[in-house]
Amino acid sequence: MTKRIRLYIDHKSPYAYLAKDSAYELERDCGAEIDWLPYTLDIPSYLGSARLAPDGTLLEDNRTPHQWRRVRYTYKDVRRYANLRGLTIRGTQKIWDSSLAAIGMLWANRQGKDALRNYNDIVYERFWRRELDIEDRHLIQGVLREAGCEVGGFPAYLDGEGRTEHDRIRAEAEEMGVFGVPTFVIDGELFWGREHLELIRQRLAG
Repeated sequence: MTKRIRLYIDHKSPYAYLAKDSAYELERDCGAEIDWLPYTLDIPSYLGSARLAPDGTLLEDNRTPHQWRRVRYTYKDVRRYANLRGLTIRGTQKIWDSSLAAIGMLWANRQGKDALRNYNDIVYERFWRRELDIEDRHLIQGVLREAGCEVGGFPAYLDGEGRTEHDRIRAEAEEMGVFGVPTFVIDGELFWGREHLELIRQRLAG
């Protein structure tokens, strides 16, 4: 019987980006079925917020020194692994509202696994190259079209059912104990972080 795994991600999380291809491999190698679900992070609630100019000048700062140390370490850490994979991860210039991109993922998921994968690949790569504004609904709709999705009903979905679904999934995730991404859920057990992928493989193998 195919094992189903819930995977909660956020497109503004570099750690979720690094886990994406490994999740594809998990499906392929272990015969698992992954449900890709959004968990939109509220980063200012635990890491504060800041806004930078294109040249790196600090325009707005609502972080403690401790929070800045965590943020700087995070980017150093993810770049270590990104360099091994040939991925580009450029630091963001503000705290993004990624809920629109998350709703786009829900729409893509309705149109099949290939559309979902294409969508996630495009959004992650372009966002972390600073080539995609994930708060621009027209650009997200364009990515959906490029990923092979029918987009005629997307604007209405975005403002109605999609937003409701996004909020419901996030609330259910928090009731389950989800607090960050990537989080894998197998038989109700949570595994936070891509470092647990080998353990997940062992679980799937019985």
